[in-house]
Amino acid sequence: MARDKGRDNPAREKRQRKLRREVYVFTEGAVTEPGFVTFVTENGERRTPDREIVCKVENRSAPTKRRKPLPLVEDAVAKWQEVRRVAKQAGIKPRDWNWPQVWCLFDRDQHEDIPAAFAKARREELHVAYSHPCFELWRLLHYQNYTSTFGGVCDSAANRLKQQPGFAQTYGPTVRSVSAEQAKHVMSGQLSGRYKTARRYAEGLVDQHTGRADQNSWDPYTDVWRFVEDGLDVSDY
Repeated sequence: MARDKGRDNPAREKRQRKLRREVYVFTEGAVTEPGFVTFVTENGERRTPDREIVCKVENRSAPTKRRKPLPLVEDAVAKWQEVRRVAKQAGIKPRDWNWPQVWCLFDRDQHEDIPAAFAKARREELHVAYSHPCFELWRLLHYQNYTSTFGGVCDSAANRLKQQPGFAQTYGPTVRSVSAEQAKHVMSGQLSGRYKTARRYAEGLVDQHTGRADQNSWDPYTDVWRFVEDGLDVSDY
């Protein structure tokens, strides 16, 4: 019997096809978080580079009222129901590496619906990356450890971030200060080569709040690294 040629053997082609995981992200911020996602997907060192990650920020055009934690989770649930149905039809199982993921990235800020958002995400098996008081804390940890409370005030974290040595110069070699709006844009010089340090600092903050059920009291807190590693399959950048 003649041997099958790889190109003409559908079964072999299926085995050799690169595994592909689809990741859908819903972000509270319209600028910073999407910029961070783009940076990581373009610059991150993959743990399994022979497998493909396709990541999409799903709510780029969402209005502000749909970017608050609970509405954001509600929209993510609708997307999750859709992609889960498609995955099942394709024969993908929850235990498979390429089972799709839907992530919600939101902050404490001054939102009152944080516990409800967490509860709904948990019921629907959505992934959450949470920062208290805001995503700027995760960026700040790329420069320094910070364990004191911000009192839930995001501007305090954002201002401390802007004061970091060399931060302004990531927007241009002659730049000495940046506005709040300009600072929303994530520059590669703020992140590259700093991931493992930020992760270590963030893990320390998470450990401080282990066993505390009220997410409103987790100040400061960020577990963005879980999205980086579990969602995007990135181990460093």
